[in-house]
Amino acid sequence: MPQFSLPVSQLAQALGVDEHALRQLMAQRDDAPGDPTLVGLTVAEAARRIGIGRTKLYEYIATGEIASVKIGSLRRIPAEAVGEFLERRMQPEERGPKAADFGTAA
Repeated sequence: MPQFSLPVSQLAQALGVDEHALRQLMAQRDDAPGDPTLVGLTVAEAARRIGIGRTKLYEYIATGEIASVKIGSLRRIPAEAVGEFLERRMQPEERGPKAADFGTAA
């Protein structure tokens, strides 16, 4: 069952519904986005998680900026590599003035 920041009793109260009914609904739902147990993501899945296109992700793979592994003819991105990639991109680096990233979309 997913973890929520508010207790279910508070959610039920805020929504004005029976707590037991809300718990049953939560247990029955099957529309969770993706499979959280996957450890190897496809390029499309990893790109979607980051919010970029597949072509851009392939560029990051080619330069070694994001880890990947070939399994037969398949390319997989370790799930933890997505978070590590984003953490590295958020850390300030010593870069030249041309490559300065001010955290804004281009």
